[in-house]
Amino acid sequence: MVGLYQESQRHRPDKMTFGVRDDDCLGEVVEQLDEYFAGRLRKFDVAIGLSGTPFQLRVWNALSELDYGQTVSYGRLAEMIGSPTAIRAVGAANGRNRLSIVVPCHRVVGASGSLTGYAGGVDRKRWLLRLEGAAVST
Repeated sequence: MVGLYQESQRHRPDKMTFGVRDDDCLGEVVEQLDEYFAGRLRKFDVAIGLSGTPFQLRVWNALSELDYGQTVSYGRLAEMIGSPTAIRAVGAANGRNRLSIVVPCHRVVGASGSLTGYAGGVDRKRWLLRLEGAAVST
């Protein structure tokens, strides 16, 4: 199973479960991440194989539809997937996203626009949103 994790990311599997590192298998992803961080890529175009519960897959697929720099609240995301009362479950699924940045869980904010939790840390979330030109509360 492939994942894209940040250092010190919450819900990151133990390194012992990763197996042998193979950077070559992610060549296109690395190229696109470089372009993203340079501000030249707004939408990832790589084949991804998400695995999770049907609910998690609905959340992650909805995240993948968000535009560059667009933010959405947890409540709005719950509505988008047809489960308007499942706000906490949406947050939990968001936090379990194995393809951070490529599946843009950093674009989910609190109802007031506040930068609530992020598995990679709120400072990283703020940085990613600013990179994308999103309005970010301090």
